[in-house]
Amino acid sequence: MNQFNASRQPVPAQPANNALGAAEARKLAEELMDAMSALLGLIERETELVRAGKLREALAFESKKQELSRRYVGAVSQLKANQTQFAKSAPELLSTLHRHHDAFRAMLQVNLTVLATAHAVSESVVRGVNAEIQKRNVPNTYTAAGRRATPGPRHITPLAVSRSL
Repeated sequence: MNQFNASRQPVPAQPANNALGAAEARKLAEELMDAMSALLGLIERETELVRAGKLREALAFESKKQELSRRYVGAVSQLKANQTQFAKSAPELLSTLHRHHDAFRAMLQVNLTVLATAHAVSESVVRGVNAEIQKRNVPNTYTAAGRRATPGPRHITPLAVSRSL
């Protein structure tokens, strides 16, 4: 199984623990908070690097980000499996987790916006380069009616992009 497929495997939910006490609830909350904090720190660093145009350095975080994401999803699935017991034993802790999760979600949205902007800019650059290449390679001819002739597929030059540079 390759790395891509392994990252798409669902995280099995832990069976609900009917006797979730305050200590277990606190431990579960700490696990989730640690996972969120670690992932958020990594995402903030990635966002800074992408904003600075240092994409190669930002890509180096991919494996660590996948590992932290799995840890986060595992903690969230445990919390969901034990949500009713958690709410009974530590309702104030649950509300604190909700607040932290809202802040976490806001930072993720900033990261996704930065990544989408970088993607749009790079796509625009590649399309612009391709348009210039095609203009140079297409002959300027006119039809009998005096209109510009549209070039056939044999006049279109493919654009190759090296991802290793």
